Amino acid sequence: MPYDLLIRNGTVVDGTGAPRFVGDVAVSGGTIAAIGKLKDGARRTLDASGLVVAPGFVDPHTHYDAQICWDPLVTCSSWHGVTSVVMGNCGVGIAPCKPEVREVATWDLVNVEGIPYDVLSKGITWDWQTFPEFMAAAQRRRIGINVAFLAPLTPFRHFVMGEESLERAARPDEIAKIAALLRDAVAAGAVGFSTTTFTQHIGFKGRPLACRLASRDELKAYANVLRELGKGAIEISLTQVIGVLSEQEYALLDLLLTESARPVTWLTVVVRDDKGTHRETLRKAAPLIERGGLPQVACVPAILELDLRGPQLFAYMPFWASAFNQPVEVQKKHYREPGFRQAFREELAHPQLMAIDFRRVEVMRVMSPHLKALEGRSVAEVAAQRNKDPVDTFLDLAIEDNLETRYALIPGNDQRMAELLGDPRTLIGLSDGGAHVDSHCEAGYATYLLGTWVRERGTIELEHAVKRITSEPAQFFGLWDRGRLAEGMAADITIFDPDMIGCARRQEMRADLPAGGQRLVMPARGVEYTIVNGEVLYEHQRHTGALPGRVLRSTAGPGSRL
Repeated sequence: MPYDLLIRNGTVVDGTGAPRFVGDVAVSGGTIAAIGKLKDGARRTLDASGLVVAPGFVDPHTHYDAQICWDPLVTCSSWHGVTSVVMGNCGVGIAPCKPEVREVATWDLVNVEGIPYDVLSKGITWDWQTFPEFMAAAQRRRIGINVAFLAPLTPFRHFVMGEESLERAARPDEIAKIAALLRDAVAAGAVGFSTTTFTQHIGFKGRPLACRLASRDELKAYANVLRELGKGAIEISLTQVIGVLSEQEYALLDLLLTESARPVTWLTVVVRDDKGTHRETLRKAAPLIERGGLPQVACVPAILELDLRGPQLFAYMPFWASAFNQPVEVQKKHYREPGFRQAFREELAHPQLMAIDFRRVEVMRVMSPHLKALEGRSVAEVAAQRNKDPVDTFLDLAIEDNLETRYALIPGNDQRMAELLGDPRTLIGLSDGGAHVDSHCEAGYATYLLGTWVRERGTIELEHAVKRITSEPAQFFGLWDRGRLAEGMAADITIFDPDMIGCARRQEMRADLPAGGQRLVMPARGVEYTIVNGEVLYEHQRHTGALPGRVLRSTAGPGSRL
């Protein structure tokens, strides 16, 4: 009997790290039926001569929770050969949710993930209340790629505690109710739960995101749910200081690993200086990593764009809180205050989270005609011309332009990332797909890895790079039938041209969100075919009309990693 699909003469890179070989891959009934030199025919044959045939890429860190309501193709991740995404990261999401708490959940996404309120209020369908109903709604709407869900702790606390979840820790009776809801979610297939302690994560009315107020007793109870069920992982955003693991954070990770007996991944390790801080962080974390902990790392240098109408980048600074979710005139008054400016100046002089060099902050776009000549210049240059302080210049320009000035924070030399890309003590991800829609987009991290770090720089071998973005994240999150090319595995396959694979160097702004909202996207190059559950989703980067994606549900498995 012929196969459904036969991919002939491709360079097979199977996702395990094994050496590449030229061969055929056959698909029947949505699974891989055979691999090798095959003689049987198929209903459809693809010639992959000169192309790499790899498992579909698995993105472990996205925020498409809302976007799947209006975008069945889950773009722009799917453009880049990603066939499965894990969403619900960092403790923020929109399920479970009672009708009376929808506004709170919406503003959480506005403030944490930088998605405009108008986009969310127009686009979210709200055809669920419980978390299992949320997953069922995703499957019912039909989707192009596979989606897996972490249960984000914030909406679970909202569901049980209402607005008090933004003010205090849960009481014992509330902990029991939240734990029961989490148990239902993971039993229904959620791949674990997520939370955050990140000071930049603020929610409704500029208050700390609800899960940041969870006590250690709470987190112990929620971790115990995973232990009882024997499945699921935990994702947590830490980063009191980016790339540094404090004693308090180490103790929290130790608690989560001990009480869950499950894998834990955290944000983040970065090469932030020339002093080897990342090496010290990994050395310190070694006992946690031995027990199943895994920090996430990025492989794309993020170009951050921002305006001061939505200052999410500065949310970790307490004195910015009163600028959030306010009319423009109120924000402008806030930014004019000498006390605010001095506090901002002092924070930047002794940064706790991130350093900002105004020589690398570019004036991207202004709306006022008299300011047009400043586009393309750095804030430091403009400050020198005006004989002003860079902080004053940064704020003054925005005020003069009615807060419509767009700035870009241009990264420095990204070569320092190289040391982390092949390190087995890390998990590559951090695309943040679906979030920060008008400030940055790293959803093309997989094609960037293969184009820039593999082909152009030779930093990491092709086989190892493919393993890093396929079987490693799949197995970490218990997606046991994804991430490898082998008989019986799900037929999620990405076929790409190794001489062309890559993504655009600069993000593009498109107005394709609900309510006319704009977002930054990162177009792909070199992805010739994307196959999901045995069906061709994209052919030469054009959608075929198929929507073969599924909601992936966790199952107990033999371990967390290969």
